[in-house]
Amino acid sequence: MPLGRTLDRTHSEVVLIVDDVPDNLAMLHDALDESGYTVLVATNGEAALQRAAQALPDIVLLDAVMPGMDGFEVARQLKALPATAHIPIVFMTGLTETEHLEAALAAGGVDYVTKPIKPREVLARMGVHLRDARLARQTRNALDAFGYASITVRASDGRLMWQTPLARGLLQAYFGDEIGRRPAHVPQAVVDWLRRHLPDAERQVEPPRLSIERGARRLTFRLHRQTGDDDAGGEWLIVMREESDTAVIEALGLAFKLTAREAEVLYWVVKGKINRDIADIVGASPATVKKHLERVFAKLGVETRTAAAAMALDRVRQMHPGFQG
Repeated sequence: MPLGRTLDRTHSEVVLIVDDVPDNLAMLHDALDESGYTVLVATNGEAALQRAAQALPDIVLLDAVMPGMDGFEVARQLKALPATAHIPIVFMTGLTETEHLEAALAAGGVDYVTKPIKPREVLARMGVHLRDARLARQTRNALDAFGYASITVRASDGRLMWQTPLARGLLQAYFGDEIGRRPAHVPQAVVDWLRRHLPDAERQVEPPRLSIERGARRLTFRLHRQTGDDDAGGEWLIVMREESDTAVIEALGLAFKLTAREAEVLYWVVKGKINRDIADIVGASPATVKKHLERVFAKLGVETRTAAAAMALDRVRQMHPGFQG
């Protein structure tokens, strides 16, 4: 089980400190521990990435200059992974030149403190960013709780900047193979849809939703709002929701006294599918689908699929007004 799931976050937030100087680690560790935080440490970039992936800390205090992989590269890699991209990073640096501070922010840092480190200053800065992160997390969790999964996508390259747990599961369920090949990016169909409708979104005109169907289930994508910079399209919050017509199929069965398979076949007739397509969807032969349809026609008292579809659609819309045939 990942470390992030075993840490008790009920009464304390988790801080990862990354510094190659033991004295700095000890001083910050003691100050944060006394303030009630759960503290993890790493002394190099590779260990920092491993600890962050395992523990999913609430915030990272990151030394900018370290042997081997420096803090800037650590930050870039953390921000490139959907699981860690949302974690706020506060750089700790002795570099005070403007270009170094800009590099820290460009790499994904939300703030920086200069060395020598003053623990009270670090605690104050952390408090601000932890509050912001907590509010964002609560918002995302609330969306998940109501079935609205959310992701943030960078329009320029389709990179997945962050995702909620529900979003991760839905993307895996609908695009498993593609997500496996490119885990840090959204599926190409979503990228194409986003880029196609960016002009409308930037004019604050809500674009049409994207719908991906998997049998009687479908996943809809709604472009919500821009969250990042305007450069190259910026970053966009997309809200997903899975919709299922299982209830519609069950309603057809009850309304016309059909078996579960007959109701499913009738549902796909209403959706305009031919027998061969229905056979592929339900895992049967076209001949079997034809026999199911013959029994459906007899129960509905009709002779054609057009008449059966019209009768079924009329009944479904009485019970589910939002249904689209």
